[in-house]
Amino acid sequence: MPVIFDDGICETALPHGTEVQTEVLIVGSGPAGSAAALFLSTLGVANLMITKYRWTANTPRAHITNQRTMEIFRDVGIETAVRAESTPNEMMGDTVFCTSIAGEELGRILTFGTHPGRHADYELASAASMCDIPQTYLEPILVKNATTRGTLTRFSTEYLSHVQDAEGVSVHVLDRLTGLEFSIRAKYLIGADGARSQVAADLDLPMEGEMDIAGSMNITFTADITPFVGHRPSVLYWVVQPGSNIGGIGTGLVRMIRPWNQWLVVWGYDITQPAPVIDTAAATQIVRNLLGLPELEVAITGTSLWGNNAQYATRLQRGRVFCVGDAVHKHPPSNGLGSNTSIQDSYNLAWKLAAVLTGTAGPELLDTYSEERAPVARQIVLRANKSAGEFGQLFDALGVTDARTESEMIQMIEERKANTPAGAAKRQAIQNAMEVKNYEFNAHGVEIGQFYESTAIIADGSARPVPRRDPELYYQASTVPGSRLPHAWVGDSAHKISTHDLAPFTQFTVITGITGSAWADAAARVGARLGVRLETVIIGPGQPVTDLYFDWARLREVAEDGALLVRPDKHIGWRSHRLADDPEAVLFDAMTALLGRADSRADSRADSRADSRADSRPDRRPDNVLNNLADAPVGVAASGRRS
Repeated sequence: MPVIFDDGICETALPHGTEVQTEVLIVGSGPAGSAAALFLSTLGVANLMITKYRWTANTPRAHITNQRTMEIFRDVGIETAVRAESTPNEMMGDTVFCTSIAGEELGRILTFGTHPGRHADYELASAASMCDIPQTYLEPILVKNATTRGTLTRFSTEYLSHVQDAEGVSVHVLDRLTGLEFSIRAKYLIGADGARSQVAADLDLPMEGEMDIAGSMNITFTADITPFVGHRPSVLYWVVQPGSNIGGIGTGLVRMIRPWNQWLVVWGYDITQPAPVIDTAAATQIVRNLLGLPELEVAITGTSLWGNNAQYATRLQRGRVFCVGDAVHKHPPSNGLGSNTSIQDSYNLAWKLAAVLTGTAGPELLDTYSEERAPVARQIVLRANKSAGEFGQLFDALGVTDARTESEMIQMIEERKANTPAGAAKRQAIQNAMEVKNYEFNAHGVEIGQFYESTAIIADGSARPVPRRDPELYYQASTVPGSRLPHAWVGDSAHKISTHDLAPFTQFTVITGITGSAWADAAARVGARLGVRLETVIIGPGQPVTDLYFDWARLREVAEDGALLVRPDKHIGWRSHRLADDPEAVLFDAMTALLGRADSRADSRADSRADSRADSRPDRRPDNVLNNLADAPVGVAASGRRS
């Protein structure tokens, strides 16, 4: 007999040969896996998450949490919990380059949108702000919320292998507490088991690039260094210090975990040579050197070695098995894209799995996961590695690249102070090199400007707007199908919410204006015909939602009587520039194409209209949109904040 767990964290041992059943099995409880579990449980999809580890992350690892990810957390109701455990955006930005924390500065960059000239870009783009939350703090929030919403979470359970067939996937796992093996039968499998993913290896996913192109070490420690950093708050302090590294990359990173007494040092080593032995004495010496405080009392709390990678999958799935996160995009931590992209992978995949499992979409919809996310995987791997390489321009500017001795390197760095033409040239070169680092620390377009092309995006023949500014540095809002829904503040005289809050994860949403009100009746009928939750929001004066600052009118790129169809993941799936002659017909065609349900187009329109009138309930009408949002299970309270 199969065993199906009722709820909560599974801790009991299972008899040999037992089979567990679930709709979706997730391997891995890191940011990608626990986010997938949270999203699926939010959508009511039964899922089981296993991890071979006994608990969540034990090292801080990922930490930068960008606006797109915070929007997603807002959408599923955990934004407040994440922010309570994080370092806020205003304390993240004084990224310092120096010869040691207590030594001379080479320069600073205002990063993560904290420069006054960039802050408005970030404020205008999103209702959410960036923050810094180490993985050790984020993972428990994701796992807790996933589990309380229905995920069955089982620790100390190791994936061994899988076999898939036309009906599902049989997964062989090991209970690491008892040594017993058992089987889990799922309709779909998600591999979220990290850069050394066994699931991805078993699928033989096509990969581009290389692993372990450089060596790095992490050293975590505690020491209160407030006098040296409190006046220039940041999460990153970069140290260029000749003579201290162990055959590495020439620069070290002192990263804040908690202000200002918990820290992580990242230092390089030559990966072509035997791995260095970093005992407490060696770790303490590295920390003191980078801080420039030789007598500082330091408590070393951990050390680890890891490899920098430059590899991505060109296809993220085979059959009923999908991979998310580091399993399919492996890169250095530059740009802070790792956990963000991983969570966003799962956000893209979860609603599609839910739609297919409930029968509201055809299985072809699942192919769009690779179509949409594989280009993102490629982009962020290339961007992160390019950012890491751009440190070379700073080394060149300082003149240390070709220096043969430590004293020569120090002399080259000192030359930047000289009252000479060479000194002036070096100062200008350093300034130019610092400007380039904006592509790592202020790449707003990369962080939030993802654009999808797939069969789940119904093109309208429009080209994407020509970028007015550098598209990596700057986000440019658009409603061309495939774009992320632009943020604008809307609401009424008592409430202010984001346009993103109008389109929750649990539904498709049509957004239109007063003269496009016919779209509301069309959407109600189409939703009923397809069995899909499809709601309409009419924005305008006299409606429950109005364009408070007239920003939405400037951003929507369609006429007032036009319509935007917003997918659950906040990307524009289709749009109509004007009210169609038969809005139900065009919306029905768009939805069936997007959902991979072309066979539905042959349905009798007349019969389905009659059937759908009974479903036009008052609680689904646009005049109750603010109440609907407040009452949703993970919805928006009247203040616009998630509970």
